[in-house]
Amino acid sequence: MSNAKVSPLLRNEVEPCCPPLAERPLTAEEAERTAKMFKALGDPVRLRLFSAVASHEGGEACVCDISDVGVSQPTVSHHLKKLKEAGLLSSERRGTWVYYRVEPAVLAAMGQLLTRAAAA
Repeated sequence: MSNAKVSPLLRNEVEPCCPPLAERPLTAEEAERTAKMFKALGDPVRLRLFSAVASHEGGEACVCDISDVGVSQPTVSHHLKKLKEAGLLSSERRGTWVYYRVEPAVLAAMGQLLTRAAAA
């Protein structure tokens, strides 16, 4: 049984983020969404967890494989929850373990956001 949870911001029919910062000013909604993502990544432990999931073989990681970030297990769970709430991770429970993945749309949108707009 799958308990995968995907943020509404990441569903295929919805743009996951924003245009490049240099293209035009962000709308209030785009700025809110983007700030939530960056705020979640502003914590070093969360950034390490996000990186561990994003770079893990197969594109997903069991919590058991990424928990060694120098904090207790309850703290790891808290940080993973914050990353999910920000729309950066999705998860699926398999037996007693939870597997996390970074949605490809999230990485693409974050990369696009920080890329210079194409010259006209």
